Amino acid sequence: MKVEKNTRRIESKISIEASLDAVWSILTDYERLADFIPGLAVSQLLQKGDKYARLLQIGQQNLAFGIKFNAKGVVDCYEKELECLPSSMKRDIEFKMVEGDFQLFEGKWSILQQFNIGSCEESQIQKVNTTLSYIIDVKPKMWLPVRLIEGRLCNEIKKNLASIRKEAQKASDRVVHVHQLE
Repeated sequence: MKVEKNTRRIESKISIEASLDAVWSILTDYERLADFIPGLAVSQLLQKGDKYARLLQIGQQNLAFGIKFNAKGVVDCYEKELECLPSSMKRDIEFKMVEGDFQLFEGKWSILQQFNIGSCEESQIQKVNTTLSYIIDVKPKMWLPVRLIEGRLCNEIKKNLASIRKEAQKASDRVVHVHQLE
């Protein structure tokens, strides 16, 4: 989606078989993000407050001929309150780059967990249906046309969401396994 000149809004989402709390815990464990998100070389917590975090993040891409491309930024994250809706619950993290390699880099992580209303089958009660959405408005520095990075960003975002799903489902599987052992 086009927003303004040389700016793009990119949106993506993924379904995850894990609870909102499990996904939230993974997203807010800021210093561990670089351990499982490909292309994120550094995620360092610079400052933490109540429902606020300032991060230094460095993304790294391998380009042709062994060349590496780095994008660095200081990102402020605002952790929103849990919203309880009639058949779901939702929680967001809004973020904005305050210093870095993009003129504009801001958006939102959104976690939505649906409830299986009206279903009393045990298999339905056990299954958790959560959707993780990511929306970002991005504008590179003046010298770089956004169309040169838009496709790469879209691919990276999809990989990132898949990595978060894998991590959340691993954590969820560990919890289920522990409950079965008890």
